[in-house]
Amino acid sequence: MDVRLAPLARCALVALLSLHMSVADARPKVCLVLSGGGARGAAHIGVIKVLEEMRVPVDCVAGTSMGSLVGGAYASGMTVVEMEALINTLSTEALFKERPPRQDQAIRRKLDDRSILFGIEVGLRDGELLLPKGVVSGVQLETVLRRLTKAHGYRRFDELPVAYRAVATDLVTGKAVVFSEGELANVMRASMSVPAAIAPAELDGKILVDGGLTDNLPVDVARAMGAEVVIAVNLGTPLMKREELTSIVGVTGQMINILTEQNVQASLALLKPTDILIEPKLGEFPASDFDHLPDTVPIGEAAAREAAAKLAALSVSAQEFAQRQQHRLAVAPADLRPVDEVRFHKLARVDPETMKGQMETRPGQPLDQQTIDGDLRRLYGTGDFEHINYRILEEAGRRVLDVDAVEKSWGPSYLRFGLGLGSDLQGDSFFNIAASYRRTWINRLGAEWRTDAQIGRTSRLFTELYQPLETQRFLFVAPRAQIERRTVDLFQGATRIARFDLRTTQAELDVGTDLTKYGELRAGILTGAIHASLDTGPESLAPPPGRITQGALTVRAVVDQLDSANFPRFGFAGSANLFASRGALGADDDYTKWDVDLLGVHSIGRHSLQVALKAGGTIGNGSLPVYDLFSWGGFLQQSGYATGAIAGERLTFGRLVYTYKLINQELLEGMYAGVSLEAGRMEGPLVPGQLTGLLKSTALFIGADTPIGPLYLGYGRAADGNQSGYLFLGRP
Repeated sequence: MDVRLAPLARCALVALLSLHMSVADARPKVCLVLSGGGARGAAHIGVIKVLEEMRVPVDCVAGTSMGSLVGGAYASGMTVVEMEALINTLSTEALFKERPPRQDQAIRRKLDDRSILFGIEVGLRDGELLLPKGVVSGVQLETVLRRLTKAHGYRRFDELPVAYRAVATDLVTGKAVVFSEGELANVMRASMSVPAAIAPAELDGKILVDGGLTDNLPVDVARAMGAEVVIAVNLGTPLMKREELTSIVGVTGQMINILTEQNVQASLALLKPTDILIEPKLGEFPASDFDHLPDTVPIGEAAAREAAAKLAALSVSAQEFAQRQQHRLAVAPADLRPVDEVRFHKLARVDPETMKGQMETRPGQPLDQQTIDGDLRRLYGTGDFEHINYRILEEAGRRVLDVDAVEKSWGPSYLRFGLGLGSDLQGDSFFNIAASYRRTWINRLGAEWRTDAQIGRTSRLFTELYQPLETQRFLFVAPRAQIERRTVDLFQGATRIARFDLRTTQAELDVGTDLTKYGELRAGILTGAIHASLDTGPESLAPPPGRITQGALTVRAVVDQLDSANFPRFGFAGSANLFASRGALGADDDYTKWDVDLLGVHSIGRHSLQVALKAGGTIGNGSLPVYDLFSWGGFLQQSGYATGAIAGERLTFGRLVYTYKLINQELLEGMYAGVSLEAGRMEGPLVPGQLTGLLKSTALFIGADTPIGPLYLGYGRAADGNQSGYLFLGRP
């Protein structure tokens, strides 16, 4: 070859390469636009599945509400297979149950579950009742959303494998907010904060709700990202029928649907002839049905295949698509470098140092996503915050874990109510009505003053000041006082022979340690007085007149790691009590009483098995006085015998309970059927003829979780033929 031709050859080669690159670059920039639609949005996964089968590359994604979730998952590198596997694990409960897992809640909040209190706390400020901003807070939702993305931490969305935008609505200005950077889970949660259902998100000083109110099909956002061809997936917004508009919830939902459909029509008008519109035929599949998300995926597939001819024009070679997929799935790993500081900001009442003490994430240690998620659940479990998230800040070479904990706007004082109703189905019934007032963060150490009032079969007024002694809350003091009036029945065999009226006044000073979410240990000095009188029964059983003085040392320990107080399926719990009554402390009677309760439960599928043990007695030679005997009997406490039919000085009891979950309920624990086998022994009866020795019994029951507490219907039968029915609302 003539060397003089070499420069010409090189020029020709460059020209050919340039021509090839220009042809490749001539492929239009394709942007996928995914609309909101609640649970209907899982159909987007079916559309993406078809796009990948047809080798249609996506250069950018813009989504609103549920579309922002699927779009964010795709843009961050999640495969279709992974998305399908994830939605199979999701449900209404997993996404929207208000409280974090019960095991992560503070022990003081768990102890509330042992009462008849129900429902949410309402705020009380200047005599005005204040309500939360949404039915659910969104904290549990954010935990799930972090599983929907492979790009954790604060990100610029143009630097994701696929450029991404999410749309929310500014509740103050009423305008759309387009996110081009942030922590993906927080942005997704803001985009789908349905008004009145999910509390608004607060990001960058804005109060944000569902983007569907302003831009449910963000075609304009895709154009701003440089899209030349838009593949728009519109899930539709079906309006509710007349018969469904029977409540304020229905009317509010219809208003949102109308606003959403209006802005969707405006977005559809922006589509060009070269764009592709895909509309899955979801019919009347409800936007709220998050328990059947996988059902919509095939519907999305079918709709995308109907547009196959248009999509085929965007297809690329198998080699090029494989290269693009390799790039999309190559997500930059999260930056797990240690932080130099953990920071809380904008806290008006809650002490940040106390909150840092609740966290396992520490400066100087490598970051771990599961640990951070656990920290957020634990902080939310304190009951002080309506919302909590975080981000990583870079400040002059220092890394800061910035925890954005939003204090409850309806706090810091709260009211909660309770109801208890019961019947033995043989004419004996009772009721209890309760209210609880809780004032939090009285000082920087987190002092809490609580007062409970109850009237009914048991009437009580109780108050306690819980005062931590340092920010770690390892030690606390708790002065408390109580006035109580209750009825006590005396049985001979299975027959009630007398009813007493027992009035108690007590004051106590406790010192204890808070074992965070696991439990509590406290010891104290108690003083008080008891007055007993005969209500019904023979005068020969009347107690002596006058008051009985109490003075005692007390020790109490509680451990609680159950997933539910009413219908537990996993975990364990236990308690131990010691009551040492001493004349040196002013008591009329010298004795030492102890008792221990243990409960463990495990489940497989819908089947659960509980094992419970209880024992109690005395230490030393002193016997228990009449007013402090163990009282036993009733539902799951030697079922078949009436409540309180068994009384004595020493108790040993064991119970095995099998339950089967009959019905799942949205945001509630469902309905259960159960059977129990029980055996126990009571020794040292009060009067001759009372039930003693080894007692055996069984029970059949149905229990259901309701918004005002658990409801039970049961039947118990003892080995000696005694039987009893049970119908009650509230904890047994």
